[in-house]
Amino acid sequence: ENSHVHYIMSYSQDLYQYLNQVERALQIKNGYELSELMSMKDSHVQNPRLQHDNAESLCQNLLESPFDEMSAAHIRCAGAVANGNIEEACACQMIVVQSFLKGFQTQKEENWGLPVLFTVVLDLRLLALQVESLHVTVRKKKDSETLERAADTIMSCFRVCVSDNRTSLDNSKRWGTLAIVNQLFKIYFKLNKLPLCKPLIRAIDSSDIKDDFSISHLVTYRYFVGRKAMFDGEYQTAADCLTFSFEHCHISSYKNKRLILTYLIPVKMLLGQMPKQELLMKYKLTAFSDVASSVCTGNLMMFSQSMERHQAFFIKAGIYLILEKLKTVAMRNLFKRVWLLCRTHQLDLKAFEDALLFNQEEDIDSDEVECITANLIDKGYIKGYISHQHQKLVVSKQLVFPSLSSVQK
Repeated sequence: ENSHVHYIMSYSQDLYQYLNQVERALQIKNGYELSELMSMKDSHVQNPRLQHDNAESLCQNLLESPFDEMSAAHIRCAGAVANGNIEEACACQMIVVQSFLKGFQTQKEENWGLPVLFTVVLDLRLLALQVESLHVTVRKKKDSETLERAADTIMSCFRVCVSDNRTSLDNSKRWGTLAIVNQLFKIYFKLNKLPLCKPLIRAIDSSDIKDDFSISHLVTYRYFVGRKAMFDGEYQTAADCLTFSFEHCHISSYKNKRLILTYLIPVKMLLGQMPKQELLMKYKLTAFSDVASSVCTGNLMMFSQSMERHQAFFIKAGIYLILEKLKTVAMRNLFKRVWLLCRTHQLDLKAFEDALLFNQEEDIDSDEVECITANLIDKGYIKGYISHQHQKLVVSKQLVFPSLSSVQK
Protein backbone atom coordinates (compact mmCIF):
# COMPACT_ATOMS: atom_id res chain seq x y z
CA GLU A 1 0.00 0.00 0.00
CA ASN A 2 2.86 2.37 0.90
CA SER A 3 4.56 1.73 -2.46
CA HIS A 4 1.24 2.49 -4.24
CA VAL A 5 0.95 5.84 -2.38
CA HIS A 6 4.60 6.63 -3.18
CA TYR A 7 3.92 5.76 -6.86
CA ILE A 8 0.95 8.19 -7.00
CA MET A 9 2.92 10.89 -5.13
CA SER A 10 5.86 10.64 -7.55
CA TYR A 11 3.41 11.06 -10.45
CA SER A 12 1.86 14.08 -8.74
CA GLN A 13 5.28 15.49 -7.93
CA ASP A 14 6.35 15.53 -11.59
CA LEU A 15 3.08 17.15 -12.62
CA TYR A 16 3.31 19.74 -9.80
CA GLN A 17 6.87 20.50 -10.79
CA TYR A 18 5.85 20.99 -14.43
CA LEU A 19 2.85 23.21 -13.57
CA ASN A 20 4.98 25.28 -11.19
CA GLN A 21 7.41 25.90 -14.06
CA VAL A 22 4.48 27.02 -16.24
CA GLU A 23 3.21 29.32 -13.48
CA ARG A 24 6.69 30.78 -12.94
CA ALA A 25 7.16 31.46 -16.70
CA LEU A 26 3.77 33.21 -16.76
CA GLN A 27 4.58 35.29 -13.69
CA ILE A 28 7.96 36.52 -14.92
CA LYS A 29 6.58 36.82 -18.49
CA ASN A 30 9.28 34.61 -20.00
CA GLY A 31 7.92 33.72 -23.45
CA TYR A 32 10.88 31.54 -24.43
CA GLU A 33 10.66 29.40 -21.28
CA LEU A 34 6.87 29.04 -21.63
CA SER A 35 7.20 28.15 -25.33
CA GLU A 36 9.46 25.20 -24.40
CA LEU A 37 6.95 24.08 -21.76
CA MET A 38 4.20 24.13 -24.43
CA SER A 39 6.29 22.56 -27.21
CA MET A 40 5.51 19.08 -28.49
CA LYS A 41 9.22 18.74 -29.32
CA ASP A 42 10.42 19.32 -25.75
CA SER A 43 11.59 16.32 -23.68
CA HIS A 44 8.85 16.79 -21.02
CA VAL A 45 6.29 15.47 -23.55
CA GLN A 46 7.81 11.98 -23.21
CA ASN A 47 7.38 11.98 -19.41
CA PRO A 48 4.52 9.52 -18.60
CA ARG A 49 4.35 10.96 -15.07
CA LEU A 50 2.60 14.07 -16.44
CA GLN A 51 -0.41 11.89 -17.36
CA HIS A 52 -2.36 12.03 -14.12
CA ASP A 53 -6.07 11.45 -13.45
CA ASN A 54 -6.25 14.74 -11.55
CA ALA A 55 -4.27 16.76 -14.11
CA GLU A 56 -7.30 18.90 -15.02
CA SER A 57 -8.08 19.91 -11.42
CA LEU A 58 -4.40 20.43 -10.61
CA CYS A 59 -4.15 22.85 -13.55
CA GLN A 60 -7.23 24.73 -12.30
CA ASN A 61 -5.83 24.94 -8.77
CA LEU A 62 -2.39 26.17 -9.75
CA LEU A 63 -2.99 28.32 -12.83
CA GLU A 64 -5.24 31.20 -13.77
CA SER A 65 -7.73 30.94 -16.62
CA PRO A 66 -7.26 30.48 -19.58
CA PHE A 67 -3.74 29.14 -19.01
CA ASP A 68 -5.11 26.30 -16.88
CA GLU A 69 -7.14 25.12 -19.87
CA MET A 70 -4.10 25.55 -22.15
CA SER A 71 -1.85 23.45 -19.88
CA ALA A 72 -4.46 20.72 -19.35
CA ALA A 73 -5.00 20.47 -23.12
CA HIS A 74 -1.22 20.30 -23.69
CA ILE A 75 -0.89 17.43 -21.20
CA ARG A 76 -3.80 15.58 -22.88
CA CYS A 77 -2.17 16.23 -26.27
CA ALA A 78 1.11 14.66 -25.08
CA GLY A 79 -0.83 11.64 -23.77
CA ALA A 80 -2.70 11.23 -27.05
CA VAL A 81 0.57 11.32 -29.03
CA ALA A 82 2.08 8.70 -26.70
CA ASN A 83 -0.98 6.47 -27.32
CA GLY A 84 -0.75 7.02 -31.09
CA ASN A 85 -4.08 8.88 -31.22
CA ILE A 86 -3.09 11.70 -33.59
CA GLU A 87 -6.66 12.90 -34.19
CA GLU A 88 -7.22 13.38 -30.44
CA ALA A 89 -3.80 15.06 -30.14
CA CYS A 90 -4.70 17.52 -32.91
CA ALA A 91 -8.07 18.33 -31.26
CA CYS A 92 -6.24 19.01 -27.97
CA GLN A 93 -3.64 21.20 -29.72
CA MET A 94 -6.48 23.22 -31.24
CA ILE A 95 -7.64 23.94 -27.66
CA VAL A 96 -4.04 24.83 -26.65
CA VAL A 97 -3.88 27.49 -29.40
CA GLN A 98 -7.39 28.85 -28.75
CA SER A 99 -6.94 29.11 -24.97
CA PHE A 100 -3.50 30.69 -25.27
CA LEU A 101 -4.90 33.21 -27.75
CA LYS A 102 -7.60 34.17 -25.22
CA GLY A 103 -4.92 35.02 -22.67
CA PHE A 104 -2.62 36.61 -25.24
CA GLN A 105 -5.39 39.01 -26.33
CA THR A 106 -5.87 40.28 -22.78
CA GLN A 107 -2.15 41.11 -22.44
CA LYS A 108 -2.37 44.73 -23.52
CA GLU A 109 0.75 46.68 -24.45
CA GLU A 110 2.98 43.57 -24.38
CA ASN A 111 4.15 40.88 -26.77
CA TRP A 112 6.35 38.62 -24.63
CA GLY A 113 4.03 35.71 -25.51
CA LEU A 114 4.97 35.70 -29.23
CA PRO A 115 7.46 32.77 -28.92
CA VAL A 116 4.66 30.71 -27.33
CA LEU A 117 2.27 31.62 -30.13
CA PHE A 118 4.82 30.59 -32.77
CA THR A 119 5.41 27.25 -31.04
CA VAL A 120 1.78 26.23 -30.48
CA VAL A 121 0.76 27.28 -34.01
CA LEU A 122 3.63 25.29 -35.56
CA ASP A 123 2.69 22.20 -33.52
CA LEU A 124 -0.95 22.56 -34.61
CA ARG A 125 0.00 22.65 -38.30
CA LEU A 126 2.31 19.63 -37.96
CA LEU A 127 -0.33 17.58 -36.12
CA ALA A 128 -3.00 18.56 -38.68
CA LEU A 129 -0.64 17.37 -41.44
CA GLN A 130 -0.19 14.05 -39.64
CA VAL A 131 -3.98 13.64 -39.41
CA GLU A 132 -4.31 14.34 -43.12
CA SER A 133 -1.62 11.79 -44.10
CA LEU A 134 -3.25 9.27 -41.73
CA HIS A 135 -6.57 9.70 -43.56
CA VAL A 136 -4.83 9.20 -46.91
CA THR A 137 -3.15 6.00 -45.62
CA VAL A 138 -6.17 4.51 -43.83
CA ARG A 139 -9.13 5.83 -45.83
CA LYS A 140 -7.24 6.01 -49.14
CA LYS A 141 -8.65 9.50 -49.76
CA LYS A 142 -7.66 13.06 -49.04
CA ASP A 143 -9.40 14.70 -46.14
CA SER A 144 -8.48 18.36 -45.81
CA GLU A 145 -11.07 19.20 -43.13
CA THR A 146 -8.57 19.08 -40.24
CA LEU A 147 -6.05 21.25 -42.11
CA GLU A 148 -8.79 23.75 -42.98
CA ARG A 149 -9.91 23.97 -39.33
CA ALA A 150 -6.29 24.41 -38.27
CA ALA A 151 -5.96 27.23 -40.83
CA ASP A 152 -9.09 28.93 -39.42
CA THR A 153 -7.63 28.77 -35.89
CA ILE A 154 -4.26 30.11 -37.09
CA MET A 155 -6.06 32.88 -38.99
CA SER A 156 -7.57 34.00 -35.65
CA CYS A 157 -4.01 34.35 -34.35
CA PHE A 158 -3.08 36.46 -37.38
CA ARG A 159 -6.04 38.79 -36.78
CA VAL A 160 -5.03 39.35 -33.15
CA CYS A 161 -1.45 40.19 -34.19
CA VAL A 162 -2.23 42.38 -37.21
CA SER A 163 -4.83 44.48 -35.38
CA ASP A 164 -2.47 45.49 -32.54
CA ASN A 165 -1.87 48.96 -34.00
CA ARG A 166 -2.05 51.22 -30.97
CA THR A 167 0.74 49.60 -28.96
CA SER A 168 4.25 51.05 -29.14
CA LEU A 169 6.28 49.28 -31.82
CA ASP A 170 8.64 47.47 -29.42
CA ASN A 171 5.73 45.86 -27.58
CA SER A 172 3.46 45.32 -30.57
CA LYS A 173 2.03 41.91 -31.39
CA ARG A 174 2.37 42.89 -35.07
CA TRP A 175 5.89 41.42 -34.93
CA GLY A 176 4.15 38.04 -34.96
CA THR A 177 2.30 38.55 -38.26
CA LEU A 178 4.96 37.24 -40.64
CA ALA A 179 5.61 33.99 -38.76
CA ILE A 180 1.86 33.30 -38.66
CA VAL A 181 1.46 34.17 -42.35
CA ASN A 182 4.23 31.69 -43.20
CA GLN A 183 2.36 28.91 -41.37
CA LEU A 184 -0.82 29.79 -43.28
CA PHE A 185 1.09 29.82 -46.58
CA LYS A 186 2.32 26.28 -45.90
CA ILE A 187 -1.25 25.09 -45.34
CA TYR A 188 -2.72 26.95 -48.34
CA PHE A 189 -0.02 25.56 -50.64
CA LYS A 190 -0.67 22.07 -49.28
CA LEU A 191 -4.42 22.51 -49.88
CA ASN A 192 -3.73 24.11 -53.28
CA LYS A 193 -5.70 27.21 -52.26
CA LEU A 194 -3.24 29.84 -53.44
CA PRO A 195 -5.85 32.64 -53.89
CA LEU A 196 -6.19 32.67 -50.06
CA CYS A 197 -2.58 33.95 -49.88
CA LYS A 198 -3.47 37.20 -51.64
CA PRO A 199 -5.01 39.15 -48.68
CA LEU A 200 -2.12 37.99 -46.46
CA ILE A 201 0.47 39.26 -48.97
CA ARG A 202 -1.43 42.56 -49.17
CA ALA A 203 -1.41 42.88 -45.37
CA ILE A 204 2.34 42.27 -45.10
CA ASP A 205 3.30 44.43 -48.09
CA SER A 206 1.30 47.38 -46.72
CA SER A 207 2.92 47.07 -43.28
CA ASP A 208 5.43 49.72 -42.17
CA ILE A 209 7.62 46.98 -40.63
CA LYS A 210 7.64 44.66 -43.68
CA ASP A 211 11.44 44.83 -44.09
CA ASP A 212 12.27 44.64 -40.38
CA PHE A 213 11.11 41.11 -39.57
CA SER A 214 13.70 38.43 -38.79
CA ILE A 215 15.63 37.33 -41.87
CA SER A 216 14.60 33.67 -41.46
CA HIS A 217 10.90 34.64 -41.56
CA LEU A 218 11.52 36.94 -44.55
CA VAL A 219 13.31 34.14 -46.44
CA THR A 220 10.29 31.83 -45.98
CA TYR A 221 7.82 34.60 -46.84
CA ARG A 222 9.59 35.61 -50.08
CA TYR A 223 9.94 31.95 -51.06
CA PHE A 224 6.15 31.44 -50.97
CA VAL A 225 5.39 34.84 -52.55
CA GLY A 226 7.86 33.93 -55.31
CA ARG A 227 6.23 30.57 -55.90
CA LYS A 228 2.77 32.16 -56.06
CA ALA A 229 4.04 34.80 -58.52
CA MET A 230 5.48 32.00 -60.65
CA PHE A 231 2.07 30.28 -60.88
CA ASP A 232 0.46 33.65 -61.66
CA GLY A 233 2.87 34.17 -64.57
CA GLU A 234 4.58 37.13 -62.86
CA TYR A 235 8.06 35.83 -63.62
CA GLN A 236 10.13 38.92 -62.77
CA THR A 237 8.46 39.22 -59.35
CA ALA A 238 8.99 35.49 -58.83
CA ALA A 239 12.67 35.77 -59.77
CA ASP A 240 13.21 38.75 -57.42
CA CYS A 241 11.54 37.03 -54.44
CA LEU A 242 13.18 33.64 -54.96
CA THR A 243 16.60 35.26 -55.53
CA PHE A 244 16.24 37.11 -52.21
CA SER A 245 15.35 33.84 -50.45
CA PHE A 246 18.27 31.96 -52.02
CA GLU A 247 20.83 34.68 -51.25
CA HIS A 248 19.65 35.19 -47.65
CA CYS A 249 18.96 31.53 -46.81
CA HIS A 250 21.45 30.29 -44.21
CA ILE A 251 24.59 28.92 -45.84
CA SER A 252 24.25 25.60 -43.98
CA SER A 253 20.65 25.05 -45.14
CA TYR A 254 21.58 23.01 -48.22
CA LYS A 255 18.15 21.35 -48.41
CA ASN A 256 16.30 24.70 -48.31
CA LYS A 257 18.65 26.32 -50.84
CA ARG A 258 18.08 23.36 -53.19
CA LEU A 259 14.30 23.70 -52.74
CA ILE A 260 14.41 27.43 -53.59
CA LEU A 261 16.51 26.70 -56.70
CA THR A 262 13.95 24.11 -57.87
CA TYR A 263 11.60 27.06 -58.54
CA LEU A 264 14.14 29.82 -59.21
CA ILE A 265 15.86 27.96 -62.08
CA PRO A 266 12.70 27.52 -64.25
CA VAL A 267 11.73 31.18 -63.67
CA LYS A 268 15.22 32.41 -64.59
CA MET A 269 15.17 30.23 -67.72
CA LEU A 270 11.87 31.80 -68.79
CA LEU A 271 13.60 35.17 -68.39
CA GLY A 272 16.50 33.98 -70.56
CA GLN A 273 19.07 33.24 -67.83
CA MET A 274 20.35 29.67 -68.00
CA PRO A 275 21.81 27.98 -64.89
CA LYS A 276 25.54 27.27 -64.64
CA GLN A 277 26.50 23.59 -64.67
CA GLU A 278 28.53 23.97 -61.41
CA LEU A 279 25.39 25.21 -59.61
CA LEU A 280 23.31 22.28 -60.88
CA MET A 281 26.05 19.82 -59.83
CA LYS A 282 26.44 21.40 -56.38
CA TYR A 283 22.73 21.17 -55.57
CA LYS A 284 22.07 17.85 -57.37
CA LEU A 285 19.69 19.49 -59.84
CA THR A 286 21.21 18.09 -63.03
CA ALA A 287 17.66 17.24 -64.22
CA PHE A 288 17.67 20.84 -65.49
CA SER A 289 20.94 20.43 -67.49
CA ASP A 290 19.53 18.97 -70.70
CA VAL A 291 16.42 21.18 -70.50
CA ALA A 292 18.62 24.30 -70.26
CA SER A 293 20.98 23.33 -73.09
CA SER A 294 18.10 22.24 -75.37
CA VAL A 295 16.31 25.57 -74.79
CA CYS A 296 19.55 27.49 -75.46
CA THR A 297 20.24 25.72 -78.74
CA GLY A 298 16.61 25.44 -79.85
CA ASN A 299 16.91 21.65 -79.91
CA LEU A 300 13.21 20.69 -79.63
CA MET A 301 13.89 16.96 -79.86
CA MET A 302 16.33 17.05 -76.94
CA PHE A 303 13.87 19.25 -75.00
CA SER A 304 11.04 16.69 -75.36
CA GLN A 305 13.36 13.81 -74.42
CA SER A 306 14.72 15.54 -71.29
CA MET A 307 11.22 16.56 -70.18
CA GLU A 308 10.09 12.95 -70.53
CA ARG A 309 13.18 11.58 -68.77
CA HIS A 310 12.74 13.77 -65.69
CA GLN A 311 8.95 13.96 -65.78
CA ALA A 312 8.44 12.35 -62.32
CA PHE A 313 10.75 14.87 -60.60
CA PHE A 314 9.23 17.87 -62.41
CA ILE A 315 5.65 16.79 -61.65
CA LYS A 316 6.41 16.09 -57.97
CA ALA A 317 8.00 19.55 -57.62
CA GLY A 318 4.96 21.11 -59.34
CA ILE A 319 7.03 22.72 -62.10
CA TYR A 320 6.26 20.52 -65.12
CA LEU A 321 3.72 22.93 -66.65
CA ILE A 322 6.03 25.92 -66.07
CA LEU A 323 8.87 24.09 -67.79
CA GLU A 324 6.55 23.19 -70.68
CA LYS A 325 6.34 26.92 -71.38
CA LEU A 326 10.06 26.83 -72.16
CA LYS A 327 9.21 25.01 -75.40
CA THR A 328 8.11 28.39 -76.80
CA VAL A 329 11.52 29.83 -75.78
CA ALA A 330 13.26 26.86 -77.43
CA MET A 331 11.13 27.46 -80.54
CA ARG A 332 12.13 31.15 -80.51
CA ASN A 333 15.82 30.17 -80.27
CA LEU A 334 15.44 27.68 -83.14
CA PHE A 335 13.86 30.39 -85.30
CA LYS A 336 16.69 32.75 -84.30
CA ARG A 337 19.27 30.20 -85.51
CA VAL A 338 17.46 29.92 -88.85
CA TRP A 339 17.47 33.74 -89.15
CA LEU A 340 21.21 33.87 -88.31
CA LEU A 341 21.90 31.32 -91.08
CA CYS A 342 19.74 33.11 -93.66
CA ARG A 343 20.76 36.66 -92.70
CA THR A 344 17.85 38.28 -94.51
CA HIS A 345 14.82 40.31 -93.46
CA GLN A 346 12.49 38.22 -95.58
CA LEU A 347 12.59 34.58 -94.56
CA ASP A 348 10.79 31.73 -96.31
CA LEU A 349 8.44 29.98 -93.88
CA LYS A 350 9.65 26.77 -95.59
CA ALA A 351 13.03 27.24 -93.84
CA PHE A 352 11.29 27.12 -90.43
CA GLU A 353 9.23 24.12 -91.55
CA ASP A 354 12.43 22.24 -92.47
CA ALA A 355 14.00 23.13 -89.09
CA LEU A 356 10.93 21.86 -87.21
CA LEU A 357 10.79 18.65 -89.26
CA PHE A 358 14.51 18.10 -88.60
CA ASN A 359 13.65 18.28 -84.86
CA GLN A 360 11.00 15.56 -85.46
CA GLU A 361 8.13 17.83 -84.49
CA GLU A 362 4.84 16.07 -85.24
CA ASP A 363 2.05 17.29 -87.55
CA ILE A 364 4.17 20.00 -89.14
CA ASP A 365 2.94 21.52 -92.41
CA SER A 366 2.89 25.05 -93.87
CA ASP A 367 -0.30 25.99 -91.98
CA GLU A 368 1.13 24.81 -88.65
CA VAL A 369 4.39 26.73 -89.26
CA GLU A 370 2.41 29.89 -90.02
CA CYS A 371 0.43 29.38 -86.80
CA ILE A 372 3.61 28.85 -84.69
CA THR A 373 5.26 31.94 -86.25
CA ALA A 374 2.15 34.08 -85.66
CA ASN A 375 2.12 32.91 -82.02
CA LEU A 376 5.79 33.89 -81.54
CA ILE A 377 5.09 37.33 -83.06
CA ASP A 378 1.97 37.77 -80.90
CA LYS A 379 3.89 36.94 -77.70
CA GLY A 380 6.63 39.42 -78.61
CA TYR A 381 9.36 36.83 -79.21
CA ILE A 382 9.83 38.01 -82.82
CA LYS A 383 9.44 41.52 -84.24
CA GLY A 384 7.91 41.19 -87.68
CA TYR A 385 4.87 40.11 -89.66
CA ILE A 386 3.82 37.24 -91.95
CA SER A 387 3.24 37.77 -95.64
CA HIS A 388 0.68 35.04 -96.20
CA GLN A 389 0.61 35.62 -99.96
CA HIS A 390 4.38 35.10 -100.34
CA GLN A 391 4.69 32.62 -97.42
CA LYS A 392 7.42 34.74 -95.84
CA LEU A 393 8.27 36.11 -92.42
CA VAL A 394 9.26 39.76 -92.78
CA VAL A 395 11.30 40.81 -89.74
CA SER A 396 12.23 44.17 -88.25
CA LYS A 397 15.59 45.67 -89.21
CA GLN A 398 16.41 46.20 -85.53
CA LEU A 399 16.14 43.89 -82.54
CA VAL A 400 14.43 41.03 -84.40
CA PHE A 401 14.48 38.83 -81.29
CA PRO A 402 13.89 41.02 -78.18
CA SER A 403 15.49 39.89 -74.90
CA LEU A 404 13.44 37.28 -73.03
CA SER A 405 13.32 39.41 -69.87
CA SER A 406 11.63 42.25 -71.80
CA VAL A 407 9.17 39.80 -73.41
CA GLN A 408 8.12 38.29 -70.06
CA LYS A 409 7.37 41.72 -68.61
